[in-house]
Amino acid sequence: MFESAIALLKDAKKIVIIQAENPDGDSLGSSLGLEAILEDQGKEVVMYCAIDIPKYMRYILGSDRVVKDWPNDADAAIIVDTTSPLLMVKTLETAGVRHFLESHPVLVIDHHQPSEGFAFTYEALIDDTAVATGEVIYELAQEAGYTIPQDAAESLFTAIQADSLGLTTQNTTAKSYHTAAALVALGANPSEIEARRREYMKKPADILAYKGRLIERIEYHLEGVLATIHIPWEEIEAYSDAYNPSVLVIDEMRLVEGVQVAIALKTYPDGKLTGKIRANIPIAHVIAGFFGGGGHEYSAGFKVYENYDKIMAELVTATDKAFVDYESAVS
Repeated sequence: MFESAIALLKDAKKIVIIQAENPDGDSLGSSLGLEAILEDQGKEVVMYCAIDIPKYMRYILGSDRVVKDWPNDADAAIIVDTTSPLLMVKTLETAGVRHFLESHPVLVIDHHQPSEGFAFTYEALIDDTAVATGEVIYELAQEAGYTIPQDAAESLFTAIQADSLGLTTQNTTAKSYHTAAALVALGANPSEIEARRREYMKKPADILAYKGRLIERIEYHLEGVLATIHIPWEEIEAYSDAYNPSVLVIDEMRLVEGVQVAIALKTYPDGKLTGKIRANIPIAHVIAGFFGGGGHEYSAGFKVYENYDKIMAELVTATDKAFVDYESAVS
């Protein structure tokens, strides 16, 4: 599983680490962890993302080193935490990027099984039993015999904590706890990380007021099994830099009595529509797959270019089918 990835990294001298255009704690923590590990191996590393890292993620130390300028002199690339070209549209449209990825070694490290994969050739290091990409990177370092410096341990711990909601999600395993404990032993300080996160997660008064308006707009379907919220571009533009609108409400949506699936839908001026899915039963990946997306059983997402009303109708149908099939399988 690890041999080809280790061989690719051994031959590379300057590596660009690429995040998708929906950066989160796992993708950022994984990028920073890889940066520290590979630099310790004598590599030159550049972290790239086509969009700005949101302010609320800046509690993760080193986030300011992620750049939006493509490094033309790199000789290999690592894509972290995604296997979906739909989450790298801006990246692939950047001058020279597609040609680079088609003509240089590329390693994809993820914990989601690919729904379609990239059009260019790449080595895949994917473990869908891992709770986060940060966990996969820790395993890679162990297999390769890489040293994990203290700052890398902190970044990888942060990645795992972020994607597992503090090691509480359904796909958190005993291995996840062992990995987290090993990273603490290597120097990660959970209390300091959490203190920084809480400081950066503080909400301005207008964000709290906006959360109230979002809650009022939640819609329920399928006799309360499905809860949805629609976030139009105007609100994305106004609030996203301060706080991700979908994150404000999606976990509370799935804690409503009777709700099994919560979905936050965002619409953009170019016709793009994204869906973030959180579920209480293992069907999130099934619903996302209906739209060409993917993810885990309890957490998944998709991106399409389609009319909102059409997607909304299809989403209700897809959720209904996934729910009925699940109920039939467990009864």
